[in-house]
This record gives sequence, C-alpha cells and structure tokens, in this order.
Amino acid sequence: MIEREDVDERELAVLHECQLAIEYLYRAYGNLLTFHHGVGHAMDRFAVAERELRALGHDALADELRDEHLPAGAVDEVWTYELVEAFQSGMLSAVTAFERDVREELAEGTPHLHERHQQARWRERSRKDR
Repeated sequence: MIEREDVDERELAVLHECQLAIEYLYRAYGNLLTFHHGVGHAMDRFAVAERELRALGHDALADELRDEHLPAGAVDEVWTYELVEAFQSGMLSAVTAFERDVREELAEGTPHLHERHQQARWRERSRKDR
C-alpha cells in the first residue's frame, strides 16, 4: 500500500478536498444522466401520445406535440444529450485533469491518499490493541 509519508497534513487535506470535489461532480454527472434519460423516456411517451391523438382524430393536438413539444429542447433549444456532452467535454474534463495534476504535483499521482493514511493508522492501532 502506498502511504506517501512525505506529504504533509495541509497537502493531504487539499488532496482530499480535490478528491471529494471530483466525486461530487461525478455524482452530479450521474444525476445529469438520470435527467437526460428521464426526459428522453418522457418524450418517447409523448411520441406515442402524438400517434394515438392522431388516430383518435385530434389532429390539432397531435400537430402541437409534433411541431412544438417533441422537437423542442429541454433548456431553450438545447436537448439533454447536448447538455451531457457539454458537461463531459467542459467542466468535468477540465476539473478531472486539474485534480489529476494536483495529485501528480503533491503525491506522485496517488489517489485517495487521505483514506490510505487513515487506513494505515486504523490498521496500526488495531495491531497495537491486540
């Protein structure tokens, strides 16, 4: 196990903050994907409703779905897949690279260094108490 004893407590703390930030961004990304899939499924149901409305003779309502709601974006004219792609290639990519650079600079790239230190301390304490 890599413990990297040469990293001081302040560096360890900032590494931990960066790691937590990345983890929270990935959780947010998961929520964005959930939003993307939810909107997609809803729009699929509206597409079914369009066909059924037309079959029932409600052409004006079917036309409104076809012309206004189905092609519309989730935010202004932006579709959810575009939001996902923009987040992936923008913020998520940039800060993931930044966090990796911080780890390289401070800890030779070692991930989860704070947890590795904690694990070592707890295991050492356990061995001493036996």
